Amino acid sequence: MKTSAVFSAVLSLLSLASTGSAHGHHHHHHKHSDSGTSSASAPATFTPPQVFKNVNLVHIVSLEKNYVKESINVVIENIDKEAQSDYILPFTNEQLSRLGGVEVRDRKNAESGPFVVEPVEFESSGPNQYVRIRLPTPLAPGAQQTLGITYYLLSASKPLPASIKQEEQQFLSYSFSAYCPSVYTTSKQKTEVKFASTIIPDYTKLPGSGDVKEFPQKQGSKLVYGPFDEKPAGALEPVQVRFEFNKPVIHVSHLERDIEVSHWGGNVAFEERYDLEHRGANLSSLFNRVKWQQSQYYNPVTHALKEMKFPLRVGSADPYYTDVIGNVSTSHFRSNKREALLEIKPRYPLFGGWKYPFTIGWNSDAANFLRKTATGGFVLNVPFLEGPKQPEGVEYEQVVVRLILPEGAEYVITTPELPQRVTDIASHRNVKWTTGIPKSSISEAGVQIHKTYLDTIGRTALVIKGRNLVDDFRDRDLTVTYDYPMSAVLRKPLVVFSSSMAVFVSLWLLSLINLKFATKK
Repeated sequence: MKTSAVFSAVLSLLSLASTGSAHGHHHHHHKHSDSGTSSASAPATFTPPQVFKNVNLVHIVSLEKNYVKESINVVIENIDKEAQSDYILPFTNEQLSRLGGVEVRDRKNAESGPFVVEPVEFESSGPNQYVRIRLPTPLAPGAQQTLGITYYLLSASKPLPASIKQEEQQFLSYSFSAYCPSVYTTSKQKTEVKFASTIIPDYTKLPGSGDVKEFPQKQGSKLVYGPFDEKPAGALEPVQVRFEFNKPVIHVSHLERDIEVSHWGGNVAFEERYDLEHRGANLSSLFNRVKWQQSQYYNPVTHALKEMKFPLRVGSADPYYTDVIGNVSTSHFRSNKREALLEIKPRYPLFGGWKYPFTIGWNSDAANFLRKTATGGFVLNVPFLEGPKQPEGVEYEQVVVRLILPEGAEYVITTPELPQRVTDIASHRNVKWTTGIPKSSISEAGVQIHKTYLDTIGRTALVIKGRNLVDDFRDRDLTVTYDYPMSAVLRKPLVVFSSSMAVFVSLWLLSLINLKFATKK
C-alpha cells in the first residue's frame, strides 16, 4: 500500500491538478495527491536519518475537550556535519486517518508563519508513517532551534464503561505513550496530561527517578509523567488514563456550509447542514423521559446534549432551524449591537450513540464581509468555519464549504496565505485561494458553476473540502477577491425585464387569437 494513499485526504500538499467537466457543469478540482511523485519513484522503505537530537522536549496532551490536542515544544539540535532542513515526526497508520490541524512554528520567532508540513512517501505499509517538517532556513551543524508543534486527534478517547445509566457519570479513557514518540534521541523530556476535571480514578503508574518515587505526579486536574532521562529513538512507554468527562462527546461526521453572496440584495446568506452524533457512553437501559423531565428542575450536570449555542457575526438576522421532520421551534435568537447568538435545542436530548441531522441558516448584511477595492474589485472576508461554541468542544470529520459568488463575478483571487490556483478553461475564470485553516486539513478544492433562478451563465462557486477539523479553528478566515463588471451587474435586471416582457407579449398575442366558433348567419 502506498503511504500517500493513507495520507491523501489527511496530510498532503494541494497539487495543481484539475479534472474535466461533468454532467453539463464545469467542475475544476485539485486534490491532495502524490505531489507529483509516481509509485515508481517513491522509495520502497524509509529510515529517518539520525541528523537531529531532541535536547529538551515537553509533550502536552490536552483531554479538556472531547478531542485530543497534542503540543510538542522541543529544542532540536543538528548533530550532523551538514546543514539540515527536514525534521521528521512519526505517527501510526491508525492515527493518520484521525489526524488534523497540524501546525508548526518557531517558538522563539513569533513573526514567522507556519512551516511547511508534508507526508514522507514510500511503498512499504509498516506500522509507522512519517510527516516531514521543513525548516524555513536550514539548521547549521551544532545549531539549535525551538519548535512548537500542535495537532489534533479525532475520536481518540473511548467511553469506559461503554454503557451507563441515564443519570450516571460518564468516564472516558485514552491510551498514549509517556515517552513522546520520536525518531531521534531525546536527552530530557516530560509529558503533561491536562483534564477538564480533577476526578481521574485510574492512570498507569511508572517508577519515578531522583526525588520522585513514582510517576505521574498529580497536580489538580493535571498529571505529569517525567522528567525522564535520555531515551533512544523510537522509545515508547504505553500508558492509559481514565477520567471523568460528564459532557456530550459531539462528533460532526459531515458539515456542508453554503455561503451565497448577493450584491443586489446587499446580503450574504449562510446555511449549514449537520450530521451530528454523540460518541459518548450508550444508555444501559431505555431512555426514561419522565425521569429526565423530573431531573431538569434542578438542572444537573449531564452527559446528554441538551442545547447548542452558535455565536454569529453582529448584525446577523432571520435565523431558521429545521431537521428531517421540519421546522424546530425550540430555538432562541438574541441580537443587539454587541452580539448575535442563536441557541437551539434538539427535539430530544442526545445520549451516547444517538444521531441528529439538522440545518440552520441566517442572513447577514454584506457590509459586514464585503468591501470595495481601489481598483473597483471586491474583497469578501468570511469565516471558513463557525458552528456551535460548546465548553466540551466539537470535532468535524468532513467539512464542505461552498462559496457562491454573484453571477458574472470573475478573476477570483484569495488571501492571506498559501496561494493555490485552479484555472477553469471553460469559463476563463482564474481562481487562486487561501485560508487560515492549516493546509494539512484541506483535502480538495475547486471551482464549480452553480445555477439557480433567473441565472443565465451560472455563478462561480468555490468549493473547499476540509477534514479532521475542530472548533479551535472557528473564525479562521477565507478571503476572496473578485471583479464584478457592470455588464454582470446589469445582467440580472435585464433578464428579469426581458422575461417579464416576453410573458406580457405572449399573453397579448394569445389574447388576439379568436377561439370562438363561427356562427351561421
